[in-house]
Amino acid sequence: MDNLIPQTSSKMQKALELLTIDLGSIRTGRATPSLVDNVEVNVYGGTTRMKMMELATIAASDSQTLTITPFDPSIIEEIQKGLMEANLGFTPSNDGHLIRINIPSLTTERREELVHLLKQRLENGRILIRQARQEALKELKNANELSEDELERMEKEIQRLTDEFMGKIDNLGSTKEKELITI
Repeated sequence: MDNLIPQTSSKMQKALELLTIDLGSIRTGRATPSLVDNVEVNVYGGTTRMKMMELATIAASDSQTLTITPFDPSIIEEIQKGLMEANLGFTPSNDGHLIRINIPSLTTERREELVHLLKQRLENGRILIRQARQEALKELKNANELSEDELERMEKEIQRLTDEFMGKIDNLGSTKEKELITI
């Protein structure tokens, strides 16, 4: 039982990290490498499937342009094809040495859609936190060796952890929403 709180905290931290990665893929109208970092591409004749960050250096040359420089120039066509297939809403151009992606400005309607998507993903993160809390409370209920006071103390600690992580999710959400709304 001594390690229940650290285990629960670890599960909640992993849920928060997943959510952070997920939110990074929501486009804000600004060029950021996280837009394409996790795009998977079939390379070397389709024999290998790798993430973009494993295949190339991704940089934002300005607020509207991403540049992708492959580590292996022979796979530049495959990377471009993989970006097109990912259907991210922009068209990559290839000059033979690197790939440029111009990020178009977002319309007000698209911004509203992205805020709605953001709220769905935030709720998914909250669900993961609540599931971790439920698992911990269930484990506590099944523990017979704890006194009533100890049980109550651990329940309060689990709730404190839950509140802390919910606050972090809310902060992430409000920051991302400001990014989406700002023109």
